Amino acid sequence: MNEGGQELSVAPTPGSTERRLSWDPRRKPCIPVVTVDGATAYYSLRALLADADELAALDCASPGENVAVIEHLLAVCFASGTCPSSDEEWRAWVVGKRDLASAAAWLARQPDDSWDLFHPTAPLVQNSLLAEDLDESGTGTAQLVIEHAGDYNQHFDHHHLELNNPLPAADAFRATLTQHVYGPYGRARMSGKRLGAKVTNLAAGRLTGRIRVVALGQTLGETLRLNLYPPDGPKDSLNTSWTGVIERRTFGEKAKPRVPRSSADLHSALGRSVLLHASRGPRGQIVVDRVLIGAGEILELDPDRHLQDAVFSKTTNGLMKPLWPSPSRALWQQAHALYSAVRDNRIGLYARLRSLPYERTGTGAPYQLWAVGLLANKTLPVTWTHGAYPYAPGMAAHLYRASRRGSDIAEYIARSLKSAAILAAETAFPAMRGVDEAGQVARLDARWAFWPSAEDPFHELLDEVVDRGPEDDDPVSEPLIAYALGLMGTARTQMLQRLDTLPANDRNHRARAQAVRRFDEDMSKDWAPAELRGEIARD
Repeated sequence: MNEGGQELSVAPTPGSTERRLSWDPRRKPCIPVVTVDGATAYYSLRALLADADELAALDCASPGENVAVIEHLLAVCFASGTCPSSDEEWRAWVVGKRDLASAAAWLARQPDDSWDLFHPTAPLVQNSLLAEDLDESGTGTAQLVIEHAGDYNQHFDHHHLELNNPLPAADAFRATLTQHVYGPYGRARMSGKRLGAKVTNLAAGRLTGRIRVVALGQTLGETLRLNLYPPDGPKDSLNTSWTGVIERRTFGEKAKPRVPRSSADLHSALGRSVLLHASRGPRGQIVVDRVLIGAGEILELDPDRHLQDAVFSKTTNGLMKPLWPSPSRALWQQAHALYSAVRDNRIGLYARLRSLPYERTGTGAPYQLWAVGLLANKTLPVTWTHGAYPYAPGMAAHLYRASRRGSDIAEYIARSLKSAAILAAETAFPAMRGVDEAGQVARLDARWAFWPSAEDPFHELLDEVVDRGPEDDDPVSEPLIAYALGLMGTARTQMLQRLDTLPANDRNHRARAQAVRRFDEDMSKDWAPAELRGEIARD
């Protein structure tokens, strides 16, 4: 490939007449972005780093893919030495808007063979050891894209492993990065006869099963600076391919987790063995038409060194673990855990964020805490869960109080809606049997409408707290009261809409009246959140 991004064919080995395809993401526009002017475009890796402060954000196909690309860019920054040497220098980089051009220049100097997605012996971010198995075990590209692959049997978006659906090389590159960090555990679609049985045991990716928190700035450059940190280990251990200076696991026995050699190694770790097969598309473009995925690296991670963004929470059995995506509890209900980390953590990302100066230049938060997780049902990916929560230095305690009480208020209202639904069902259907009870209560339960409608007011609450600013002695109490009364009114309306589905008769009128009275009583009880009574909470 030349500097203009044109695709070139090169011979795979000396003396061979066979031509092969070459594709280099350093030079080829491959990452979708939004510029600070609001335009959308595709940028190469070099252009992303050189022009990072002219770009607002990445615009990839999924939240997880955005995170995976950020991880890769951070790895390049660490490998090139484009990173602060201390927390003090980190603050200077963020405040002074230090450019990342040195990382782009470093990329340009790297050997072309190290950045060729389809190199025959060292393909970029892949494992060439799978080559002899690709013809027999390779599948269509659905296996590569987490949202398409499902559990390899039933695909919720109707993709199938053998579907002939070639991916553009750029899409396949980003999907491979996403597999390395978010691939769920399971069984690989290959026999393991040649490489060893353990190549079929897919371990969960480094970020699978936990919430990854990325500090977002006003530009991509600011986002990368916020998430860089004083490096750990040498800078020359970027994982460009499975074959290289780092000694990898084999697949004949259970893998022994290895400690990352450096920050560059950590953020570019190959959590999967992936191999992509290239061909020409109908318009001559380079596409990937077959893929093969096997087991990859397993890392031994130290919480302080390698999980600087993690927010630790206690499970029901008392185990402390990084905050995890939950199918039953919306991510915004856990926002207070993020603010608690900023308020209290002594080291890592949150301590650095707390140390930043804050000079208000208008409304809105200067930063966002963006939390991303992959919800999965065992080996089956279900959906991405994510949310961005405003942060301004000096306001962590205020935002913690607003988010914690905001979540508690919503929880209390939801419990009251359930109680009202149970009472209404017992009155309207006195002869209902146990087998029917859940269905009859669900007919009258407004929680399923309430929870989605509560998220936007929660975000508006946090935004108003930030806009009031740290100079306000109490920027939280009044917005909380308005938030609580608004949620209560919304919930009451939704409850009445559910109750109105009951046919008009005396018993159902009585059921409706009792449910409404129960709800209103719950809202005014002494132990209800004070804001529901229009009062300021004293906590």
